[in-house]
Amino acid sequence: MTYIVKTNQLTKVFEGKEVVSAVTMHVKKGEIYGFLGPNGAGKTTVMKMLTNLTKPTSGDIEIFGEKLNDRSYEVLKRMGTIIEYPIFYENLTAKETLELHCEYMGYYDKKEIAHVLDLVKLTNTENKRVKDFSLGMKQRLGIARAIITKPELLILDEPINGLDPVGIKELRELFKMLCKEYGITIMISSHILGEIEQLADTVGVIKDGRLMKEVSMDAVNRSQSNYIELIVNDGKKAAFILESKLNITNFKLVDDNCIRIYELTASQKVLSKTLIEHDLEIEGISKKTSSLEDYFLKLINGGVTSA
Repeated sequence: MTYIVKTNQLTKVFEGKEVVSAVTMHVKKGEIYGFLGPNGAGKTTVMKMLTNLTKPTSGDIEIFGEKLNDRSYEVLKRMGTIIEYPIFYENLTAKETLELHCEYMGYYDKKEIAHVLDLVKLTNTENKRVKDFSLGMKQRLGIARAIITKPELLILDEPINGLDPVGIKELRELFKMLCKEYGITIMISSHILGEIEQLADTVGVIKDGRLMKEVSMDAVNRSQSNYIELIVNDGKKAAFILESKLNITNFKLVDDNCIRIYELTASQKVLSKTLIEHDLEIEGISKKTSSLEDYFLKLINGGVTSA
């Protein structure tokens, strides 16, 4: 198996505090790797180390089979990145911004500029100054700049920030196309778990600077379970009825009004009838399947996952 990115015991210490701790990760060639973690977990710091913006305190980084060091200029030329927020010269136009980037990257296929602006839905804005762009437009321009040189590896830190639902869907399709048709390996961090669920082939989950799990989305999907979600006026009373009257013990009281029942021995009809007979008001009852969000929350909160 070919890995585009490998790290070994990657560690970063800031002012005596270990913010990334012994991270060993693997990004396969030709996949979309979703990098997940709460705010402050260390996602951006790891990505900065992968792009040589921050030096590790210890550990190794290997990209395209080469150890990353201070002279890895050719390796970096093969990458496209957005780390945190894209920064531009505000008085340049979109077209001038991409021309400048191509110039210092040594990439001279200028006809690609119009094509890339079209890909990120910035057609007819090439002569508009960046200072007049919205946050979402700047994010799109940052992606255009990252992909215009046809990199082999794309590292994107929260690339859909500032985008509306339509824009998020458009970029989701763009990332899939870049991976499938152009063969670009993509590592993407996001706090929007539903998007990663639709995009990623593999996910890495980091918490408090430590990589807790690397797992394929296929394995996550296989580990998902069906459950019935109940919304009632009194969750504690409903939990008592489930256990004492229906002998159901495999359930979780999510909050004062919501219960998830994982033991599907009783039908929704039986559940409803029993709860109503004991003076409980049912505001909602539905069958659901656990998601990447459920998997993620269980993992970071110390739960055990089978995948």
